[in-house]
Amino acid sequence: MKNIISAITMALLLVACAEPVETEFKVPSPEDVVMYQVNPRNYAPEDSFNAVASHLDSIQTMGVNVLWFMPIYEIGELKSVNSPYSIRDYRSVNPEFGTLADFKSLVAESHKRGMIVIIDWVANHTSWDSQWIYDHPEWYTHNEEGEIICPEGTGWEDVADLDFSKPDMCQEMIDAMKFWVEEIGVDGFRCDAADFVPFEFWQDCLNQLRAIEGKDLLMLAEGQRKDHFDAGFDMNYAWGWLSALRRVYNGNTFNRQGPGAEPGRRMNRTVPVSSLFTSDSLEYAGLPEGKVKLRFTTNHDECVKMSPIREFFGPEGSMAAFVATAYIHGGILVYGSQEVGYPGKINFFNYVEIDWEANPHMYDEYCDLIRVYNSEPALRKGSIVPYPDNDVLMFERVYGEETILVVINMRDTQHQITLPQQWQGRTCTELVSGKTRVLPSGNDMLRPFEYYVVK
Repeated sequence: MKNIISAITMALLLVACAEPVETEFKVPSPEDVVMYQVNPRNYAPEDSFNAVASHLDSIQTMGVNVLWFMPIYEIGELKSVNSPYSIRDYRSVNPEFGTLADFKSLVAESHKRGMIVIIDWVANHTSWDSQWIYDHPEWYTHNEEGEIICPEGTGWEDVADLDFSKPDMCQEMIDAMKFWVEEIGVDGFRCDAADFVPFEFWQDCLNQLRAIEGKDLLMLAEGQRKDHFDAGFDMNYAWGWLSALRRVYNGNTFNRQGPGAEPGRRMNRTVPVSSLFTSDSLEYAGLPEGKVKLRFTTNHDECVKMSPIREFFGPEGSMAAFVATAYIHGGILVYGSQEVGYPGKINFFNYVEIDWEANPHMYDEYCDLIRVYNSEPALRKGSIVPYPDNDVLMFERVYGEETILVVINMRDTQHQITLPQQWQGRTCTELVSGKTRVLPSGNDMLRPFEYYVVK
């Protein structure tokens, strides 16, 4: 009898543990964004929406407040390479992933966990068998022979280029976006290839979307144009930062596709770590108050070429790159798979099996780093005080009465750093571990890719 009661008790505990930890649901300000990119094809070969739903608790535990879903729409078949960015119907979902009802439920479950949902919006082009081509061929860009063309200069031959001088097409596009907000409950969009789409469209589009009653939205542009913010976007991409980070690790001539990617390569130290301060300043120069660059060490486009584990000299090097990226300035992006240290390329045109139980220590490290980011306003909003060095990234984030010192060895060999005078000999709290740390008086010797964050 005692065994039966114990079994029932355990079953009840498991059910209780399966319930989501409900938290306040609201759209975060851009400077507070911790975004997680969901590639459904990393989760299951079919029924992907339900597979993602089973991971929501793990994603929530990391401290994520924004889920970005790569395109979930029906994919075209004509000239197809199975890319999710070749959209046949803007109002339907890819049956490979599940049903529209499944996705609506996934949005609701995300909201229960305090995470908003934004979805990829591919405004620049459609598939070649979109109904729009048959019903409204005039909505597309044509060559001198009168033929519809793919986006010029891209090599994207599986898609047809839209003509944004056509008001009816523009309004139909905006109405389709409204459908996802009003009927499905999404909280914004990551707008693909935003630099290719005219400012006037984005301005009208965002004005109409933000006029939806009772709905706050987060809008992210995949691009670098400064006028994205004038159009109403909250965030755009920090491609300049990623390029600078790569140069620090790999030099100016590193070929990501070539021999430099092989194991055992040595770090190229021709580019000083201090160049990252210049990159950060350039990206934020002239940005309107409250607007943010989304910072990342990888995403779906980059993982096609190389895992961050490979690119940044192993797990320790990739974590040092993430700390620098997350703590210096801007919103955070984590691409689903990097938190478990997936070592290979990920071709998002097909299902790729990920071992979500791999490298639990790495997952825990991401959880700790994001927890600190979420709990320390200075790391999100503080001014930056740089301490330039060739090999170590060292800076303060100052916000009100609080000052945090971040020290990161960005090299694969040990390096000595002279701490700022005001920090020498200080007893501090090490924020990631929570332990007390007494800083040395004078110089500090750092192991390869060692970092610490103290207050």
